[in-house]
Amino acid sequence: MKIIIGLGNPGEKYKYSRHNLGFLALDWLYPETSWQYSKKFEALVANEDNLILVKPQTFMNNSGLTALKILNYYKLLKKNFKVFTKKDNDLKETLYIIHDDLDINIGEAKISINSSSAGHRGVSSIINHIKTQNFTRIRVGIKSEAKPEKMPTSSFVLQNLNRDELNLARQAFLKKWAEAINSFDI
Repeated sequence: MKIIIGLGNPGEKYKYSRHNLGFLALDWLYPETSWQYSKKFEALVANEDNLILVKPQTFMNNSGLTALKILNYYKLLKKNFKVFTKKDNDLKETLYIIHDDLDINIGEAKISINSSSAGHRGVSSIINHIKTQNFTRIRVGIKSEAKPEKMPTSSFVLQNLNRDELNLARQAFLKKWAEAINSFDI
């Protein structure tokens, strides 16, 4: 079983914002998907090609709530017995997180495994809730020369991407996704 969580914020207001690249990426991969709201996961969920696709509806900074609920539901986290703790969980071939990354240029994407959040609050929330960082992340760049120096990061990530930026992000993500498919048998 593979779970793919795209990070973003719910609502039409944020649909094309830089911070919603995780949601957008799932839409690029599966444009015909029928999303259903799951109260128990606090997320929009869809099943496609033996994958569970997830768009948390908790807002970015609480994405870990959804990740924990879905991993527990499918019994993918080891229990706290005497020998194993949640830190022992190896989810790199089970859990895939797609999110924006301000440290990567727009038009680029990277795959990271078992790495820190690097300050991304949605990823931090997931790590804090599931007590491991040993999962796979596809980081889609949003760094842009268009960001004014004094603009707070929180304002910048909530700005909408323009058409060219969306196209660059889409191309970079799809290229990196193709690599992930080959590397991880997705």
